[in-house]
Amino acid sequence: MQSRHQRIKRYDALMRTTVTLDPDVEDLLRRAMRERGITFKQAINDAIRRSAPQPSSRRRPQADFPTFDMGEPLVDLTHALRLAGELEDAERARTYAEGS
Repeated sequence: MQSRHQRIKRYDALMRTTVTLDPDVEDLLRRAMRERGITFKQAINDAIRRSAPQPSSRRRPQADFPTFDMGEPLVDLTHALRLAGELEDAERARTYAEGS
């Protein structure tokens, strides 16, 4: 007896779809078919491959940013989030005191 997975047909190798082409695009494809002796399917696939970015062209060039030695920190950074919160609280208290 066949398992469920053995009975499933695989369609992932090919895809069929309906495309409505403008008349001028169809003319370009038909001309490519005649000139190169290829099928309509080949002409469509070739045109899409030529216009789509290639995987290597999608990669961004690696940015090279300058770096600077800023020396030793002036505060203990082991509790940096707590320090940031304390500084923010102090600034808010100052702002409220000035505004009222």
